Amino acid sequence: MNLKKLNIEGEVALGPMAGVTDRAFREIVKDFGCGLMFTEMVSAKAFYYEDKKTKEIMHIEDFEKPVGLQIFGHEPEIMAHMVENLQDFNHDVLDINMGCPAPKIVKNGDGSALMKDLKLIDAIVKAVVFKSNKPVSVKIRKGFAEVNAVEVAKVIEQAGADFITVHGRTRDQFYAGKADWDIIRDVKKAVSIPVIGNGDIFTLDDAIRMKEHTGVDGLMVARGVQGNPWLIKEINAYFRTGKRIEGPSPEERIRVALKHLELLLKYKGDRRGMMEMRKHAAWYLKGLHGSSKVKDQLNQAVSSEEMIGLMMNFLEDLK
Repeated sequence: MNLKKLNIEGEVALGPMAGVTDRAFREIVKDFGCGLMFTEMVSAKAFYYEDKKTKEIMHIEDFEKPVGLQIFGHEPEIMAHMVENLQDFNHDVLDINMGCPAPKIVKNGDGSALMKDLKLIDAIVKAVVFKSNKPVSVKIRKGFAEVNAVEVAKVIEQAGADFITVHGRTRDQFYAGKADWDIIRDVKKAVSIPVIGNGDIFTLDDAIRMKEHTGVDGLMVARGVQGNPWLIKEINAYFRTGKRIEGPSPEERIRVALKHLELLLKYKGDRRGMMEMRKHAAWYLKGLHGSSKVKDQLNQAVSSEEMIGLMMNFLEDLK
């Protein structure tokens, strides 16, 4: 990944996903060779008011590095205040979210709503860059309703950001339809700072086509690694050696799922860890013979011990 200011190995960055890319998920993904990971997005305003949940989301361990801390907001002075108080924080990149399509984010003028106001984008990026002692990146979309990613990217570059990530859908599309890789290619051609491409990378072939079509400096995976961190290993291996490696066996998928559960229990406690594991288990088990019944049972489990037992029994059945 061609990001000059960071010591990054491999082609792949892990995209921020609310409720997914927590500490446990990042620990799993790191084991598969992810070069750069991003936290769940953090509200600059919540940080300003010293929200306890925000501090939990921001926790970064040394072994995860390099890690990008993603922040969101629409008030330059509030975002600058947050950055000023992060000088000694354990992040490697400060990422500004201008792409989140969630209604509760957009209605407050945050996330992808910012793409409607070039002057505000300029003010925010300049304020953050001025206060940050770490590289600054910005994640954008194809546009809000109208396509303006190239214009937005140029403003971001002129405001001093170090690199840009582009998701090839407008806000109106959310995650429906196909990601437009042409717009990612157009942004790459329009700016001189590095560009990371994001959107519809679910297989190794997707990653190859994205790189060839857009010429981006790096690839960001998100939904494609839910229950499938092996995708990162496959992509890195191919771009390093030109060879394809085999995907995971069903048994390996279950073993990693069990490790993921163990980490969730460790970091979030029994009840919360078990509840959050339900969606991850569904992703890990997807497509495996007999998994529908097990997923239903996991969703009904009343203790972590029961959940572990169900997964262990399923593992034995697969052998």
